[in-house]
Amino acid sequence: MIILSKFVEKWEPKDTPGLATRVKETIKPPGPLKPRLDAAIRALQLQIQKLDIANQKFQERDRTIFSKIVDAYSRHDMDRAKIYANELVEIRKMSKVLMQSRMALEQIVMRLSTVTELGDIVATLAPAMGVIRSVKTGISTLLPEAERELGDISTILSSILVDAGQTAGLSLNFETANEDAMKILNEAAAIAEQKFKEKFPELPTGVSEKTGF
Repeated sequence: MIILSKFVEKWEPKDTPGLATRVKETIKPPGPLKPRLDAAIRALQLQIQKLDIANQKFQERDRTIFSKIVDAYSRHDMDRAKIYANELVEIRKMSKVLMQSRMALEQIVMRLSTVTELGDIVATLAPAMGVIRSVKTGISTLLPEAERELGDISTILSSILVDAGQTAGLSLNFETANEDAMKILNEAAAIAEQKFKEKFPELPTGVSEKTGF
């Protein structure tokens, strides 16, 4: 009962009418923790949009360079084709990082959006923060601004995690959290790899063998 009362205090506003009914349901209740979590979700959705915009630019550049490779290849100018192909390799590496990061953040948003109980916060936020740290590191050189903003989001989630853990008296299992984070990242990488193959055409054989594709 003590934990339940603390849950109510942290998760919902004190002056909310019909409090007991909503505590039983615990379905998207408003309050100190939920608005902070919702704000973090909106911030993550904004980062996903920014990653989409950045990746769109890489895809446009990819199409331009690819057409130059095909043109050089058709003219049997292999030296020029290889120069363009090397540039394309780097572009696709960066694009793949953005796609994996986008998929990982999308997975986190989906999980955070399903949180309905105090205990869910601890179980969900711990691996989520691990994923965000990984994404932040991966895009640090590509999108410095996004790296900073993800750092701010991580700070918000950390404060929510601490409050939720203290209120519910739950301890954090770091090993499980790390395992869950890796599962999310691996799943995101697999999805991104499939989408990458669908979006980007293969290079001509004579060029691709020289560039690692």
